[in-house]
Amino acid sequence: MTDRDYLWCALNLLLDREEELARLCPGCRERALEEPCLVCGASRESWGVNQAFDFDQFQRMKGGTAGGGLSGAAADAAVGEERG
Repeated sequence: MTDRDYLWCALNLLLDREEELARLCPGCRERALEEPCLVCGASRESWGVNQAFDFDQFQRMKGGTAGGGLSGAAADAAVGEERG
């Protein structure tokens, strides 16, 4: 298949889904658009907050400045500038 064929298939899948959703009543459409848990089926709103998630560590790992300093690629670039 060519790239054009893949694009045609993907577009038609999206259009088919929109047509299916248009045939549903508003309540059923809302339930169909919810993103449930793949294991237990609970709705996204009931998932709560991940207590183990460390936002500061996440920022440091992605190169942000949370936690007082740069890390990752940002830290490497800063060190390179200091030497240069």
